[in-house]
Amino acid sequence: MSVLFQQTIPILRIFDTEKAKAFYGDFLGFSADWEHHFDDHSPAYIQVSRAGLTLHLSEHHGDACPGSTVFVWMVGIDEFHREITGKNYKYLRPGIETTFYGAKCVQVIDPFGNHIRFNERVNGEDVAKG
Repeated sequence: MSVLFQQTIPILRIFDTEKAKAFYGDFLGFSADWEHHFDDHSPAYIQVSRAGLTLHLSEHHGDACPGSTVFVWMVGIDEFHREITGKNYKYLRPGIETTFYGAKCVQVIDPFGNHIRFNERVNGEDVAKG
């Protein structure tokens, strides 16, 4: 039997569930799949997802380092960019750029300093193989 990795789920540190829900849900269009608390006074651990991308958001100390970066390959970046900029989110207006590695990139920064770089290959080129 060979080794097969089935899915990667980045964990991002958050400090306020309402701000996280506004950013990931209202702005980026992710759905909140579930939210877990050990009790009424414990930190939140939330799963959000959209179109095949799953992220875990954690208020737990030690789960992740604030200011992390997640790199995402995707399809439909122009539509995604129009969608999120059309929402007039007052804390962020991301641009779209063509990168040195042959992709279009939209980078967002959440309220906790985490970066997500959404990328789409230009002309279907697979220039980022390593």
